[in-house]
Amino acid sequence: MSYLPPYTITPPILQRVADIVELLTRWSVSGGGDLSPQLRRNNRIRTIQASLAIENNTLSVEQVTAVLDGKPVLGLPREIQEVRNAFSAYEQLPLWQAHSCSDLLAAHKLLMAGLVDDAGCFRTGGVGIYSDQSLVHMAPPAGRVTGLMADLLAWLAATPVHPLIASFVFHYEFEFIHPFADGNGRMGRLWQTLILSRWQPILAYLPVESVIKVRQSAYYQALAEADRSADSTPFIEFMLRVLQDSMTEALLKTSEKTSEKTSEKTSEKTSEKIVVALQKNGAMTIAGLAKSVGVTTRSIERNLQKLQAEGRLQRVGPAKGGHWKVSGRHQA
Repeated sequence: MSYLPPYTITPPILQRVADIVELLTRWSVSGGGDLSPQLRRNNRIRTIQASLAIENNTLSVEQVTAVLDGKPVLGLPREIQEVRNAFSAYEQLPLWQAHSCSDLLAAHKLLMAGLVDDAGCFRTGGVGIYSDQSLVHMAPPAGRVTGLMADLLAWLAATPVHPLIASFVFHYEFEFIHPFADGNGRMGRLWQTLILSRWQPILAYLPVESVIKVRQSAYYQALAEADRSADSTPFIEFMLRVLQDSMTEALLKTSEKTSEKTSEKTSEKTSEKIVVALQKNGAMTIAGLAKSVGVTTRSIERNLQKLQAEGRLQRVGPAKGGHWKVSGRHQA
């Protein structure tokens, strides 16, 4: 391995890597790693929408979902094509090797099919990145692209550095080289996801791009700062923060879902205890039920309403002096 991309592993970088590993462990233990097919698809849609939005695609999450469901969408044909291409590319992630040049070219061909004439080929001309008509980055000459990419992919294949760091080093170096005439931004983010997913498969479905989109200005600023210092360290630090925040958000959502399931189970148990108690004594008051079941009166009221809505309980007579009748198969 002769080529070594310039970067420094700083104490903040080491700390964030440790924090992310801990978050992944907590996410896995909490059941977040076992995503349902629907949740995986939803996360992928968020990823695609955000990554394309960074490149000025105007379609919303709802519109992207409609496109992938085969429904008619009022949008520019190019933007609709971008969505279809991106979904196809992300679905192919398990088949590609991150260090393979042929796989990289195949991914670009799929991602940019019908959008550019040279999809799947390295650029043959010069390319610059502009902001408000000002040149902010001039990529290396086209004649150097093949060699630079070969060096970068060889480094990726052999580097002993942690995959978290390697993915972000690659992302920055890829954007610096800008190997394609178009589609470099979305390709860099796609390949970063591929590298991360080879380390932890669940990261293939973490919508990191959604956080990047929210911090788009800071994303470009981190790239520019790395350019000025000729060192990817600022970009690594930025992307680690983004990934950590994405993981924290995912863990929070998992915890909320777990709490909801626990609450549902608790409510179901409470309902069954209420039914059993009323089978024995249909004249029990709300206060009496609360004491018998061991929950608050408010919880009793909610569960009585639910049981009535389900047709499992019927109130006979007035609120005072009446009684509860257990319906159907629930009768004693």
